[in-house]
Amino acid sequence: MSAGDPLAELAAGEGAVQLVAVAADGAVEALEAGVAAHGAVLSGSFNPLHEGHLRLAAVVAEMRGLDVSFELSVTNVDKPPLAVAEVRRRVAQFRGEGRVLLTRAPTFVEKARLLPGRAFIVGWDTAVRLLAPRYYGRSPQTMFEALAEMQALGCGVLVAGREHEGSFRTLADIDVPAAAARLFEAIPETMFRADISSTELRGGGENS
Repeated sequence: MSAGDPLAELAAGEGAVQLVAVAADGAVEALEAGVAAHGAVLSGSFNPLHEGHLRLAAVVAEMRGLDVSFELSVTNVDKPPLAVAEVRRRVAQFRGEGRVLLTRAPTFVEKARLLPGRAFIVGWDTAVRLLAPRYYGRSPQTMFEALAEMQALGCGVLVAGREHEGSFRTLADIDVPAAAARLFEAIPETMFRADISSTELRGGGENS
């Protein structure tokens, strides 16, 4: 790990760096985590980054008047952490496209703690997981506590529709509990629809 390299320090899980920003021009800086800000964040694995990601970010920027950053977590609930070289490879895709934030936050409540005040942009399938107790140790109580914490941190979730099993699914197709309804907002199909995924581009594997 190079001295003074916050990206490598974050990826290695060493030191105190929790949040790193890589600008569109490639400039890298460590940021203070937990600072509230007005903006939106599009999280994903970006393997690869594709036109759908870029279009969705542009739509939200226009729809809500927000600066949109991309976010890549180097850790995953179900997979080993990304190696430093792989992190650099994925980050390089954003050169000239936008700012990418790097975290070690695999879940959205953890992302919200690092990035309070932001609107998180997700697809229909991710919204389904956010509202499924099985992703919280099969505990509805843990799920509601996580969603309540995200609301208390001033975060929201903007949901884009996604094609699934031959039909286009949207937030309206998800049974959102009344207690969490204010957290979620639909991105209209008339503003965004892209039937493409990184999984399809790779021919299988992880989503996004």
